[in-house]
Amino acid sequence: MSDHEDIELVGGWEGYSVRGVERGRRRRRGLRRPVIVELEIGEGEPGVCSGCARRVEREHERVRRAVRDLPILGAETTLLMDRRRFDCSRCGPKLERLRWLEPWARVTNRLADAVARLCEVLPIKQVAAFYALSWGTVKEIHKSFLERELGPVDLKGVRMLAMDEFAIQKGHRYATVLLDPQSKRVLWVCRGRGRDDIRPFFELLGPEGREGIEAVAMDMSTSYEQEVRKWCPNAAIVYDLFHIVAKYGREVIDRTRVDEANRLRHDKEARKVVKGARWLLLRNKENITKAEDRVRLKELLGANRTLAKVYIMRDDLRHLWDFRYPAAALRFWNGWYHRAVRSRIEELVKFAKAMKERLHGILSHCRYRLHTSLLEGMNNKIKVMKRMAYGFRDDEYFFLRIRAAFPGIR
Repeated sequence: MSDHEDIELVGGWEGYSVRGVERGRRRRRGLRRPVIVELEIGEGEPGVCSGCARRVEREHERVRRAVRDLPILGAETTLLMDRRRFDCSRCGPKLERLRWLEPWARVTNRLADAVARLCEVLPIKQVAAFYALSWGTVKEIHKSFLERELGPVDLKGVRMLAMDEFAIQKGHRYATVLLDPQSKRVLWVCRGRGRDDIRPFFELLGPEGREGIEAVAMDMSTSYEQEVRKWCPNAAIVYDLFHIVAKYGREVIDRTRVDEANRLRHDKEARKVVKGARWLLLRNKENITKAEDRVRLKELLGANRTLAKVYIMRDDLRHLWDFRYPAAALRFWNGWYHRAVRSRIEELVKFAKAMKERLHGILSHCRYRLHTSLLEGMNNKIKVMKRMAYGFRDDEYFFLRIRAAFPGIR
């Protein structure tokens, strides 16, 4: 068996034989010289139309191409070959169908598969450097691979939804992710957080799918709630504990702390203590592990009655999500609300009145134990993906990566 036949056997280029092999010029110092394999079409080989998959014999033209293949023994490998275009009676001029090379492709199927698999664990830049391909080529290969693997999203049987936003770029630019909390599967990702941005998802659900949605967990975004109520009138709105407690921290504890610091402007030492206690007050008591921080918090709350009130009211509000029966939760809420109003702390009163208007979403948790904590964990992983890639230029590709990272429980 000749050397050419050995390479042909290893290469498996169906429909072609090896005419010659030569070494190319070394591109970078320290790398092996590339291998250039010249292929020729086997005599009498019939053609198959890439459109209708029928056998055709009338040849229209031949086009010379250079195609990259998997490295041979670690050396970058390029195939020089003629691609035949046939005159199909049904489809017109069409390229020949090859099982190992897609029409118009400049890399073989096995190289594309290897590139896509490596993109699952490495950034595109490193994969491109490893195979000596361009960044854009590697990205398009992986994008096509994800589109084939994931396919259209399956929305059949979805009864619950959780939705949240995450920062996609600097400058307050956000994207929205929708999740099936039962299967922990990402269903939809889109740029933006407005009603127009999330509307295509509900249109994709269809009338039956929208009627089947029982509950949607979200933060207190007005645009999210209005769009859900428009398309899914049967769905209960469930406000997430994490977002409400975070909102309480920003709007009540932090603003009260600032007001108290301004009130103590003549007492520099006391003012300094209050100003420096922001993150100490915003953290939950069980998350404060250092003994000195616990002592500081105890002394601060003991010395400032107003801060002590808003801090204790925050802990009491969290207990509202422990109830399983709406009537009991409502009684607890009424007691908490009256205490908040009687406190005469401006920010606390304002927050309590705002929550009263949206009490339906708070009490819905008694029936539907939904939350967006899973989405918060996903957002952390999405941030890691962005850092590894140094950002994404293609939204569609980025969103495919997110869907692939969270396929759900099967």
